[in-house]
Amino acid sequence: MIVEIQCLPFPPGDAERRYRHIDAAIAVIQQSGLHYEVGALGTTIEGEPDDLWPLVRRVHEACLEAGANAAVSVIKVEQARLPANQPTIGSLTGDFRH
Repeated sequence: MIVEIQCLPFPPGDAERRYRHIDAAIAVIQQSGLHYEVGALGTTIEGEPDDLWPLVRRVHEACLEAGANAAVSVIKVEQARLPANQPTIGSLTGDFRH
């Protein structure tokens, strides 16, 4: 399964670090040990559903715990019924990398 999450905390950071609350969310993903890629407008993560669903919640809540007044997260999920057909970041974007 792959998940893309875009966290939109308000505010995104503070005077000291412009994107502090978003950085906190990305740190949770980094600590998960799962394969991920940070993009300009969201982060994509690969893993098992039992790992990804709780992680998405922790990522969202990390923005609030870091000091954001509010947060909206946009989540996209792709999952195949058969394990052999599970999507990966590489299978979806590999042809477009340079």
